[in-house]
Amino acid sequence: MNNTLPIEDLSKTYLEHSMVINNFVIKIGNQIKDSLCRVFGDSVQYEWRENDDKVVVPDVSIICNMRDRKNVSFTGIPRFVMEVLSHATEDYDRHEKMNIYCKVGVSEYWIADWRKKQVEIYLFDFKEDGEPYPYLYKTVTAENKEDLQLVMFPNFHITFDELFDIIEY
Repeated sequence: MNNTLPIEDLSKTYLEHSMVINNFVIKIGNQIKDSLCRVFGDSVQYEWRENDDKVVVPDVSIICNMRDRKNVSFTGIPRFVMEVLSHATEDYDRHEKMNIYCKVGVSEYWIADWRKKQVEIYLFDFKEDGEPYPYLYKTVTAENKEDLQLVMFPNFHITFDELFDIIEY
């Protein structure tokens, strides 16, 4: 399966995709700087033995165990991950990546869709047999935008309008 698209097909997607990531990193980064945690955009990679040491690069992550590193990758588990959907990655973000994050123990997972202006907030729990599973905690749209809140970091705030502050052109 070939997932590559011509550059012109990605140009518009790339800008909105990047703007949502940057909006989150800048807004939360300013609030988180006095804590032990750090927020990163899509330049940080993670390697987990539960994922056969394959590299995963989230669009946004908040990690509080900065010392868990192996060379250029983190081996610790971020408490929060956000993926910003694009046409090329939506299926991967909704299925394979969500399953990886669930299996390794990420606490909170946001899927942000700049096209629909929507955020799906997933939390992970365990079945009686100990198997982890994701569940949709809340979907936030323009109609209920005041409900946008980081569950694992209730003291950090980004509004719906700040997250989706995208230059329309």
